[in-house]
Amino acid sequence: MNNELPWVISIQELHKLLHDSAAHKNQRNARREAFRQKSEWVERALAHPDDLSVSERRLLEQYLREEGENKDLYRSQPLALCPVVVADVRWYLDGRSGYDAYKEGHIPHSVFIDLDSMLAGPASKEEGRHPLPLEESFAAAMEVSGIADDTTVVAYDDAGGASASRLVWLLRASGHRAAVLDGGLNAWIEYCEQTHKSDEAEQGIGQLHDHFLDYGDDVTEAEEAGAFTAEPFNTEWIVSIDEAATFAGEGVVIDARAPERYRGDNEPMDSRAGHIPGALNLFHGDLIDDKGYFLDPDQVVSRLNDAGVETREGQSLAESLVVYCGSGVTATHEIVALAHAGIQTRLYPGSWSQYSATDRPIAQGTER
Repeated sequence: MNNELPWVISIQELHKLLHDSAAHKNQRNARREAFRQKSEWVERALAHPDDLSVSERRLLEQYLREEGENKDLYRSQPLALCPVVVADVRWYLDGRSGYDAYKEGHIPHSVFIDLDSMLAGPASKEEGRHPLPLEESFAAAMEVSGIADDTTVVAYDDAGGASASRLVWLLRASGHRAAVLDGGLNAWIEYCEQTHKSDEAEQGIGQLHDHFLDYGDDVTEAEEAGAFTAEPFNTEWIVSIDEAATFAGEGVVIDARAPERYRGDNEPMDSRAGHIPGALNLFHGDLIDDKGYFLDPDQVVSRLNDAGVETREGQSLAESLVVYCGSGVTATHEIVALAHAGIQTRLYPGSWSQYSATDRPIAQGTER
């Protein structure tokens, strides 16, 4: 794996990241301790600037200048030097608790990220069910989860990345390194079964889980990670409700919901049934296989073509596809699947939950 982190990584690639991260742990800890001491000195100096000597004033200016440069340094340093956090982002549309599922078994040392409270702002008719969080709120949520500016995050769930992709999209949209674990929790268990053959393995999967998973509450020590700087989400990756409506008429908007919701046969969540006029339908679940692994690029392009979408080489981001879903969660899953195939896309965050709450026109059935 080179210095560029792919959108989707395998279990084997995760193991390499964790191995490299552990090997450089002492070096990172020493760097962080030096940074902590420097920050404490800067805080004291700013509190009493009149007490500083000429040389101390120059040092303060240097330290303040370096603070801004550190973020760019973190994001360009080799992957092997980055601390790695594995994040469990299980979330269920039917109301089941992702945290209860986490406590019943999770990848060892992973942290739990709550989608509703950490990866979305307050729901409203005006913004939808899962609007993008405020940058400051997102930064605070990452810090408390032990994620800092120099952290590489690998996110997983038990649904082929359907909810883990939301965290990965938010992190990458704010300039951080993040990837979805291909196959998620099931891939982790399958990998452990294949590589840890023993007498106990023959006793059944229930016994295997005791070896391959951790149980209980998230006991993350947030203060060990360092600061996560609040950064605006890349506006080039996002479109508004007005833009989504306009672009749909040009045939470049994809509805990632299940076909029955796109057609308007069934709408369990939102105020009106149907889709944005002009939008095409490609269910996000059709971009993973029956074991929860992302399809290969050729298969993804084939699914796009079957949905009526033509991809063009050299397409700029401003000309790229727009994806929406019910509330902007599973749309990011489709975006990750397309990025994994080398296809750029943009997100309409408000999605159908915002659009359907307005008096804008809707389409139903297979009508575009």
